[in-house]
Amino acid sequence: MKPDLSSQPILLVEDNPVDLDLTLRAFAKRKLTNPLHVARDGAEALSWIPHWESGEPWPALILLDLKLPKVDGLEVLRQLKAHPTLRAIPVVVLTTSSEDVDMQKAYLLGANSYIVKPVDFDKFIEVAAQVELYWRVLNKSFRSSADGEKSP
Repeated sequence: MKPDLSSQPILLVEDNPVDLDLTLRAFAKRKLTNPLHVARDGAEALSWIPHWESGEPWPALILLDLKLPKVDGLEVLRQLKAHPTLRAIPVVVLTTSSEDVDMQKAYLLGANSYIVKPVDFDKFIEVAAQVELYWRVLNKSFRSSADGEKSP
């Protein structure tokens, strides 16, 4: 049976207030039911790791900007994907950077997807719909939504 990912949180790592608002409005318009946690810099994103290690539910998905204060998104990605168990959390880079070097580094560090943020709200709604469709419906998860552990 497929785990119910709608009860698992989504971690949005975004420092730009305009992009944060755009993302929140896009998910509200899509009626996304997942709880949404926001980290406004890379250090705040990494501060979730001890909570997940101590048993708090893992996010169904992490949406990660690259250009962050304190700790940049590539370093956050590196640390998440180096973790022996948390590396299974899907990480979608959602950034304004369309630089090939950023995309290459992100994939080499283990990003599951790389999306360049559209500026137009309607296009952003389309992106939010595609992210939701793929990660909540089409993608197969091997983790239990209840405890974050691997299912047999």
